[in-house]
Amino acid sequence: MASNRHLGRIIALQTLYEYDFRTSLGDDSADLDEILARSLERYDEKVGDKAFVEKLTRGVAKTAKDLDAQLAPVAPEWPLNQIALVDHEILRMAVYELTKMSKITPPKVAINEAVELAKSFGSENSSRFVNGVLGTLWRQMNGEEKNGK
Repeated sequence: MASNRHLGRIIALQTLYEYDFRTSLGDDSADLDEILARSLERYDEKVGDKAFVEKLTRGVAKTAKDLDAQLAPVAPEWPLNQIALVDHEILRMAVYELTKMSKITPPKVAINEAVELAKSFGSENSSRFVNGVLGTLWRQMNGEEKNGK
């Protein structure tokens, strides 16, 4: 099921990316559930844990503003509206898994999966950026880093 979840994260990323891209351009016809259903249908025989994909996708979409509020202070030199959309979606997904799905996704897995997604879908430096932001956030969440130290 672990590699199956990797594919699930790819589907979630593609769905969120399409939805946010279309809505940012003012496309009122963009429907998250329709995009998700289409994406899941495409990989129907390969995705066994559809509930995981649905929970991750809908959860990230529903809590995007809260997730951004958690991300913004961790990388102040990179305002979220200036980060590539794919990197932004990957970060949101990872933060959602770290905070809302921690009972089913160990933290190291969430961070590693985000880095792997950034390697596959981001730019040359995306994986380092994603790893740095999530590492800092994880240390702060666990009290290992106070006041940026």
